Amino acid sequence: MSEGEYPDVVLVTGAAAGMGAAHARALAARGVHVCLADLADVTGVTAGIVAAGGSASAHRLDVGEPEDWARVVAEILAAHGTLGGLVNNAGISRRLEFLDTTGEIWGRVLRVNLSGPFHGMRAVAEPMRDAGGGSIVNISSISGQIGYFSPAYSASKWGLTGLSKSAAGNFAKWGIRVNSVHPGLVDTGLLAGSDAFVGAAVASVPAGRTARPEEVTEAVLFLLSDRSSYMTGSEVTVDGGLVSNGLYHRILADAGGEL
Repeated sequence: MSEGEYPDVVLVTGAAAGMGAAHARALAARGVHVCLADLADVTGVTAGIVAAGGSASAHRLDVGEPEDWARVVAEILAAHGTLGGLVNNAGISRRLEFLDTTGEIWGRVLRVNLSGPFHGMRAVAEPMRDAGGGSIVNISSISGQIGYFSPAYSASKWGLTGLSKSAAGNFAKWGIRVNSVHPGLVDTGLLAGSDAFVGAAVASVPAGRTARPEEVTEAVLFLLSDRSSYMTGSEVTVDGGLVSNGLYHRILADAGGEL
């Protein structure tokens, strides 16, 4: 284990930018060798980590392809002999209402957001089992906890919530923990070009702002570390109070304080 009792080697998907890059940088700063995986080019982020004194490697991964997962995990094991952590961060969003969601879009979103983590957990489970355990963190969403207008995204994240709990039960006997993190609005590229949507949504966030990627990273770090050793099958919500209090926060604001 690295300093702070993190796994020695952690694989982060969707690591080319946004939350995935933030997770990777933070892990490397804590002495973890980070395996950055993405369809997009991760060499810039990887080089930055190494330049800052960290340890990182770049891997090309299409999360929807089981063969890609097998190759990447084999690469990691050949180079390092172990893999103790996985962050299933890769995801795509299509903000489309029900009748605007085509079958092609439905399939594409579920392939990345739900099938990707399924294939990933299958690929790492046996190496983690044989090494005595590990920690898997699946990046779901508050859209996997509430009703959300976009059916493909909502279904994928609700599915990931259930998949995480199923895997947690299956893997517990091997010392592998599986937890899900549920961010609300996070200031990443996924929100690009949707200023009106974000502005309206922030009005329902009691904290009054979007999250910084680093704030989600803190939850991921906790779940990867042995500080969360008795947590598995848990949902950690990082949303500025939107799920718990957003409805009445907005109602009270619209009512102008008149109760």
